[in-house]
Amino acid sequence: MFYDTSSFIKPAPHLRDDRFHALVMLLPRESKRLLAKAVLQMPEVKRSLDDGWFVVSRGVTPAYILEELTGQAADKGNSTAGIVAQGRLASVVMEDRLGPWVFENGKISETPAPEALGKFKARDVSIKGANAVDPNGNIGVLAADGGGGTVGGIWGTLTARGAHWVAPVSLERLVPDVIEAARVCGNHLWDLTMGQSAGLMPVVNAQVVTEIEAIAILTGVKATHVASGGVSGSEGAVMLSLSGEEADVRAAFEMLEGIKGEEQFESPRLIPYIREPETAPSA
Repeated sequence: MFYDTSSFIKPAPHLRDDRFHALVMLLPRESKRLLAKAVLQMPEVKRSLDDGWFVVSRGVTPAYILEELTGQAADKGNSTAGIVAQGRLASVVMEDRLGPWVFENGKISETPAPEALGKFKARDVSIKGANAVDPNGNIGVLAADGGGGTVGGIWGTLTARGAHWVAPVSLERLVPDVIEAARVCGNHLWDLTMGQSAGLMPVVNAQVVTEIEAIAILTGVKATHVASGGVSGSEGAVMLSLSGEEADVRAAFEMLEGIKGEEQFESPRLIPYIREPETAPSA
């Protein structure tokens, strides 16, 4: 019997080149700072800040963008509704929540976010982070709200108008398949939860910015995700290979070294732990 052995032949390893190489490691809070700096350098973002609407939705990563944009310290822990903190899925207590933030022509506006969204054109930008990203560029956002939270409020308008949904999300949140994950989630599905009950809202048309895109935007250097994880305070770390011309890689390395040491913020006040959601289906 003839066997096709082509599938058993391993491809040749990549030949080593003469480019300059570096290995870097970023903690989640350092990645958030990197993503914030890169998002503000995107042409779409610069254009909307010069002439248009720019809306920063609630979220810890968007709070870093707000901080970079305004030059003022942001209360990152309270700049969100849902949060993964204190070892559980959680929600910030209602009265402490801040945001969203609206900018018109680069200046902070008192216009409510839904009203600003209603004025969106294709050139305008909405910033919303994510809890999951997959290799196909799909993102997933956890939603405790029965109507889908922020995603439920913005997705239709942004998609229908062809506006920009920019999603800064770290590779620490990489999952195999967002669509498959969404199929097994639902905030009225769970019988038991380690904290807040949440569904997963899949979005397939966002402009995703991970560490890879961020490094390319800021330095032009190619980054490759090579490892993740750590212990003793390095949980969630992302390791990246950098390659390119020596001067460019050295500049990228120094830029990333400048981000190292980003301070951790204190956990906000959280809604009490939930183990058996009231929304769970009856037995």
